[in-house]
Amino acid sequence: MARKFFVGGNFKMNPTSREQKRTLVKVLNEADIDPNVEVVIAPPSIYIIPLKEILRKDIQVAAQNCYFKSSGAYTGETSPAQLVDAGVPYVILGHSERRTLFHETSEIVAQKTRAALDAGLRVILCVGETLEEREGGRTKAVVEAQLKPVVDALAKDDWANVVVAYEPVWAIGTGKVASAAQAQEAHADIRAFLAGAVDPQVAENTRIIYGGSVSAANCKELGSQKDVDGFLVGGASLKPEFVDIINTKRALAGQ
Repeated sequence: MARKFFVGGNFKMNPTSREQKRTLVKVLNEADIDPNVEVVIAPPSIYIIPLKEILRKDIQVAAQNCYFKSSGAYTGETSPAQLVDAGVPYVILGHSERRTLFHETSEIVAQKTRAALDAGLRVILCVGETLEEREGGRTKAVVEAQLKPVVDALAKDDWANVVVAYEPVWAIGTGKVASAAQAQEAHADIRAFLAGAVDPQVAENTRIIYGGSVSAANCKELGSQKDVDGFLVGGASLKPEFVDIINTKRALAGQ
């Protein structure tokens, strides 16, 4: 089964006004988008529902985070059950900014992943190494250590609802990009790990997407790699070039 190309836009804590939000949606609503690509955008939580109501129906929305409890005295948190009730199909979990700034461990990310899947959400699961870890030759070990608690928490069938996002921390928002060869090597290692730790068919079917300063300038080279099944886009998802990134495969086919 061919893996459907997936492009996510992580708006992070942007934009800062409802007017800017409407402008971003207008660009997407009017764009000519490849229908063979699954497109998901993740606005700040305050904008998810109003954005969803004005967004074209072939683009889905995601939350940028959720908690592992369904309700209760957890000030500032959003539960998977609340997201499902609001019609939000996806959630991003384990982003490096959550891991570093908010001290989320891989075990917490695994708990959140389990809770999200149990509630009926699909998960964009982020993993990736720091520059120090890459330069120390530890990329494979670090990424596998991040994946292991999730593998332990999930059943084989759960992986049909997980997209793995490989995001080298040193390339996020820095303008530095993993080379196509570096991205392919990391993605192939992730797929090999899933084949051994979960199941070869799960590994073959799971989409592994790349994130880290993806732009219209580099998306075609990255997107042409055998094990790169799409992108999780940060800053460029707030710009018109996001449409070009979404249409990477169509551009490659037309070369």
